[in-house]
Amino acid sequence: MSASRRKPAAFSHLDPAGHARMVDVGAKPVQQRRAVAAARLVCQPATIRALRAKALPKGDVLTVAQIAGIQAAKRTAELIPLCHPLPLERVAVEFTLRLAAIDVVCTAQTSAKTGVEMEALTGASLAALTLYDMCKAVDKTMRIEGVHVVEKVKA
Repeated sequence: MSASRRKPAAFSHLDPAGHARMVDVGAKPVQQRRAVAAARLVCQPATIRALRAKALPKGDVLTVAQIAGIQAAKRTAELIPLCHPLPLERVAVEFTLRLAAIDVVCTAQTSAKTGVEMEALTGASLAALTLYDMCKAVDKTMRIEGVHVVEKVKA
């Protein structure tokens, strides 16, 4: 059967009647899982210079954004409907300063029955949003872009 004639896959978060549901992962084995997600805050070179010089009005922008990203990853199940709460073993948020951007990478790890990519995406997104909030007084041109899963691994 051609790809255009195949029956579409069922959505796992919908029951047979089309109502939202949390996926039952009870029968799945606990596995080591890791996901990496990225985002980018595009900004003016002057904003990066001020950040490097620690001259932004809101203080230590990178540390606050790092903590925000970690905290967000830990609270993903409260923020994203139907996500399973996961026992996170590690969350790391790292930044790379470019000429006119800040790259954000969030890594999340767990031993669980379901993946951890939503936690990594939430961490990267909230870290980028925090950078935006803390830099907006000096840069009205900023934008967040490229939020995506870089890697998803289960062992």
